[in-house]
Amino acid sequence: MSELTHFNQKGDAHMVDVGDKAMTHRIAIAEGIITMQAQTLSLLQQGGHKKGDVLGIARTAGIMASKHTADLIPLCHPLPLTHVEVNFDIDADASCIRCQAKTETHGQTGVEMEALTAVMISLLTIYDMCKAVDRGMVMTNIGLIHKSGGESGKWSR
Repeated sequence: MSELTHFNQKGDAHMVDVGDKAMTHRIAIAEGIITMQAQTLSLLQQGGHKKGDVLGIARTAGIMASKHTADLIPLCHPLPLTHVEVNFDIDADASCIRCQAKTETHGQTGVEMEALTAVMISLLTIYDMCKAVDRGMVMTNIGLIHKSGGESGKWSR
């Protein structure tokens, strides 16, 4: 097992030095699910929500959040993202929405945290917009499903 990289030899937290790493095309894909009452999902699908297009706003929130990951997570490097994509898949039978985010850059460190941040904030935005009718929504199965680029190469769940 590899060592935790965000701690120095004294055990103090530090930002990892990526200065000597090669610039490569890096991609990360993360996903998560929000489960809700069937009536809430139906309201969302019909566009009858008072606050507007829930998924459109959640998509925009996820994209914006990915660009601010380094402001939210203390030891993340600020990255110049070259592409961010947030998509939703509605599963009416399971009364849930799957969110998937893909982030890309050409840089010296990966974009996993940006993809995960996009998913989390997208799901939180759905929760925020629908909480007036359903406070029991649950966000689950949030995680990285793919990454490529850098020294460690490709990884998939």
